[in-house]
Amino acid sequence: MKRTIIFASGIFVIALAFAMFNFSTTSNASTFADFADKFNAQAVDTEPQTDETAGAYNFDKAHTYIGFRIKHFGLNEIPGAFRDFNGTINYDPKDVTKSSVEFSAKVTSIDTGIAARDNHLRTADFFEVEKFPDITFKSRKVEKKGKNLVVTGDFTLKGVTKQIAIPFTMLGAIKDQRGNMHIGIGATTTINRQDYGVKWSQKLDNGSLAVDDVVKVDLQIDAAKKK
Repeated sequence: MKRTIIFASGIFVIALAFAMFNFSTTSNASTFADFADKFNAQAVDTEPQTDETAGAYNFDKAHTYIGFRIKHFGLNEIPGAFRDFNGTINYDPKDVTKSSVEFSAKVTSIDTGIAARDNHLRTADFFEVEKFPDITFKSRKVEKKGKNLVVTGDFTLKGVTKQIAIPFTMLGAIKDQRGNMHIGIGATTTINRQDYGVKWSQKLDNGSLAVDDVVKVDLQIDAAKKK
């Protein structure tokens, strides 16, 4: 029977992930459409998975996307990502409740494709990176709820820690050309930036927010087994 690998993405990231933009900044920089597409992970058929998948993993930074999207003027969603991050996963296929994940991202590495906006995000209006340089997540438990896999843990952003639960999907497990085991995970969730003290806001004449409060977190993770 096909097993499902458990652990979470970032997680981030979730996630990190959490850029609250000053969209009043203008620039001719290119959009992130190609960037996001480049890092989308592909599902891999791995039936059956074996105990070879058990063990400790590190996020593969070259093939992992810790991203987010947020609405501008209540219209289109603007994407971004964190470029400097680390993540570790411990996976127990015999008892997934013994699995765990930790994640951190350097907030200064936020990248929305517009340098002036990124610089504003690093200020006290948003992340205040000199005082709060890291986003972190540390799991408390992993479990299966019905057909869903969920990781629950402590997420810290701008000095505020809250317990969050992140549903995720196992995309597959495979060995690369060198015989190294890789696992893939996809997850999407939302957070409210106001919950973490990221409160900068502007309203339009019709009452709409220039920057939405709800941030969509998009995680595509490739993790390589430690040697």
